[in-house]
Amino acid sequence: MLYRPLGHTGLDVSVLSFGASSLGGVFRTTDDSESIRAVRTALDLGMNFIDVSPYYGATRAETVLGRALAGVPRESYVLATKVGQYGEGQFDFSAARVTRSLDESCQRLGVEYIDLLQCHDIEFADLNQIVHETLPALVKLRDAGRIGHIGITGLPLKIFSGVLDQAPAGTVETILSFCRYELNDTALDGLIPYLQGKGIGVINASPTGMGLLTERGVPSWHPAPRQMVEVSRRAVAYCQAVGADIVKLAVQFCVAHPAIATTLVGSANPENIRRNVRYIEEPIDFELMAQVLAILKPIHNHNFTRGRPENRDALIG
Repeated sequence: MLYRPLGHTGLDVSVLSFGASSLGGVFRTTDDSESIRAVRTALDLGMNFIDVSPYYGATRAETVLGRALAGVPRESYVLATKVGQYGEGQFDFSAARVTRSLDESCQRLGVEYIDLLQCHDIEFADLNQIVHETLPALVKLRDAGRIGHIGITGLPLKIFSGVLDQAPAGTVETILSFCRYELNDTALDGLIPYLQGKGIGVINASPTGMGLLTERGVPSWHPAPRQMVEVSRRAVAYCQAVGADIVKLAVQFCVAHPAIATTLVGSANPENIRRNVRYIEEPIDFELMAQVLAILKPIHNHNFTRGRPENRDALIG
């Protein structure tokens, strides 16, 4: 496993990391014992960064992850969780709630310390509240030694500069972006020089675009417009026709970016975790990648967005 520095945090994280939303049964019905084996498999294979949230599975993901981490040396993994989102459409970024949220998460996870505490999906928040109330509360927790580092997460790219340009330097140390660096959308790449200039660690998630680049396809709730879905299906079909796995290509593509510290993959299936690790250890088929990128070119950087109107990215495509 290859490791990269996470910005200026001093943390070295595996280039492929464990997204624990799957432990909450948010994608399919899961068995907790299998989920626990998946976490242990990830750790055994060198994935040292784990990302979770109280929102995933209505706290189930944190609870199951806590059981999986019981007895595992605390210094052997980097643990990230989130504050601010607690249920479908339920957001509370007040200082009192995020402080209490840390206590609740630590209890479920069976730990006393969180390496990285992130504001979850801030596109649904008033960014002024994030800057002037939420982040100062997290700084107090960091100063008290309860957490190591502070991050922000979300889908629209504009939210990151919207906060980083206002918050005092060194307050936010990482960003977590999803669906904006993958085979069909590399818009995050344009933001990376700005983030590097501020010493921000970059966490990438959803290398398959939440199902766009999979044989199973997108779930019914997926927000992608019709053209994105149809062109993505053509890329999937091409890979199937030549006996290739587009998920492998998607994961390899993301991990290859040297400025992205880590890419999250989520599965409650131990064999899926083993498969993803094998993917990044195998050489990239650049000829195949060129063919797939050509198929996806009509929708390159086409996007979908969400959140409060002022926080949404302009739509392309």
